[in-house]
Amino acid sequence: MASIKEIAQDIGVSAATVSNALTGKGRVSKELAERIQARAEALGYRPSRAARALKTGQSGILGLVMPDLTNPLFPRIAQNLSIAAEARGLGILIADSRGSEARQTEALQQLVGRGVDGVVIVPQKGTSPEAPGLPMVTINTARDPRNTVSADHVGGGALIGTHIRELGHSHVVLLGGDRVSDVQQDRLRGMGEGLGPSVRIETVWGDAGLATLPERVGQGATAILATSDLLALAALSELARAGISVPGDVSLTGFDDLPFATAMHPALTTTAQDVSAIAEHALEVLSRLIAGAARPESHAVPMRLVPRGSTAAPRHPTTTNTERLP
Repeated sequence: MASIKEIAQDIGVSAATVSNALTGKGRVSKELAERIQARAEALGYRPSRAARALKTGQSGILGLVMPDLTNPLFPRIAQNLSIAAEARGLGILIADSRGSEARQTEALQQLVGRGVDGVVIVPQKGTSPEAPGLPMVTINTARDPRNTVSADHVGGGALIGTHIRELGHSHVVLLGGDRVSDVQQDRLRGMGEGLGPSVRIETVWGDAGLATLPERVGQGATAILATSDLLALAALSELARAGISVPGDVSLTGFDDLPFATAMHPALTTTAQDVSAIAEHALEVLSRLIAGAARPESHAVPMRLVPRGSTAAPRHPTTTNTERLP
């Protein structure tokens, strides 16, 4: 990549003249400025971030705080945010809060200290943090008062619930991972809305809930709806150890359409987030906030149902029961 000095030598002018032509400062004729700009483009010149910081007072660097990069969903979000930032000529510093609220606070403070222009955060479950003195956008869910953009988790849950109800299931288990998660609570709410009042619903949580799945299938449950693909994978293992087949004995669904969903046997029915659209919206809002614009309303990006082999009509339809268990 060419430097200002190399462009100046190539054209036969001073480095100061090249700098003025590229920044619009000083007395440079229109014809010469156009020559310099065309030559700079031909040589692949890009202004340094340090120079931009001196000119604008901005670093051209954004901060990104993720909750747990061992979860396959979050590196995918980070990658799409990085692509969206790069398209705007921006860099990103990524911090992993590793499942810790204290580490999340520390990561935000470190990014502020490093002079980033703004922050994107996917917060820890049950938290709604701030970045003091910096523009910040939050990718979470609609119930978070600071949410900027997210997948429509309620709508995605409704897609799953409707799919299961239309297959003829009337006794369903909802499987959540953590009660404090706003995202999981919204997904469960959407599932309940999609299933409707005529379906018997039981809700279970975490490892204790996983352990009860074979018993609940034995008691007549014909579908299990998990709030993530990772939970669905754990459920599939629990059912297999008990000799229960999917979808022959019970249908199973996940959430997020992670890469391993198609490698499961059977392939997992799930929902897909439009991660690219979420990243684009987050970066667009953050860019406007950095420029001084007002914060917009929260935006939810629709999800898409991905039906696969893990769901089917119940083998032995059960009697309709409107009871909803805790």
